Amino acid sequence: MNARQIEAFRAIMRCGTLTGAAAALGVSQPALSQLLLHAEDQLGFKLFQRQRGRLVPTPEAEQLLPEAERLHRDFEGFRRFAMELRRGQAGTVRLACSAPPALSFVPRALQAFRKACPAVRLVSNVVPVSVLTEMLGRGDADLGVAMSDRPQPLIRTETVGGSEIVCVLPAGHALAMRKSVGAAELAGETLISYRADNLPGELLSRGLAQEGLAFRPQVEIDVSVIALSFVRQGIGIALVDGLLPWDDFSGLVVRPFRPRIALPITLMTGTRKPLSLAQEKLRSLLQEALRDYAASPAARGLVKATI
Repeated sequence: MNARQIEAFRAIMRCGTLTGAAAALGVSQPALSQLLLHAEDQLGFKLFQRQRGRLVPTPEAEQLLPEAERLHRDFEGFRRFAMELRRGQAGTVRLACSAPPALSFVPRALQAFRKACPAVRLVSNVVPVSVLTEMLGRGDADLGVAMSDRPQPLIRTETVGGSEIVCVLPAGHALAMRKSVGAAELAGETLISYRADNLPGELLSRGLAQEGLAFRPQVEIDVSVIALSFVRQGIGIALVDGLLPWDDFSGLVVRPFRPRIALPITLMTGTRKPLSLAQEKLRSLLQEALRDYAASPAARGLVKATI
């Protein structure tokens, strides 16, 4: 029996007549009779006997009714779930992002997403870019937000904005009196910055080389937020991304760095399968949140949205 035949069977069992069941289902009596005949042919036994103008269930029909009721509940649950998926109100969305986006514009997007899709399960991971791309490649994450546009197999990368390298200094440092910090002024300072083999480190190395200077941080970091405690402790000054809301942390001063070195802000998705409606919704909200953040004072004019 298919779903329509089960629905007809339940209606006849409830109403006791073809006329009443047809009216309840909104179909003609002949159409309902055909459904019943086809169901009985497929089953190989009668479901009803006609007695004095009424349909009397056979013992087999009585035994089938609990299963029909269970299947009906399952079908109704399936329909509701499909409707929720169509509206982006069900399912799971798995997001992986690096620390700078996670501490700046991503929370705005997640707040809006939870409001728009409260029934969707949201899984969020803050991981280094190398781990993020592995998660997307394996299918362990649906969306990624990072500061890298390096091509990766099985990953689609879309640049949605950009930020700049900034100089983060301890409050009271002599260079904090300047409006910006130039590369030549790093001489004699303990430099905290990225390893040369990741994208920000590579861009810094290239930018300083154009100034005739070498990029040799004495303290290497993988994630820019790690520089926070190092600078606060007076270990040195940091060249890091300007996406983080550095002004939210006490004891620090942030100045633009020259030469200007731009960093991409990207959205990443796997190429193995398309995004669900809920995942597309989060993708759109991430772009909107970045636009709002770029226009806010927290961005200090160092962040832009390109989409």
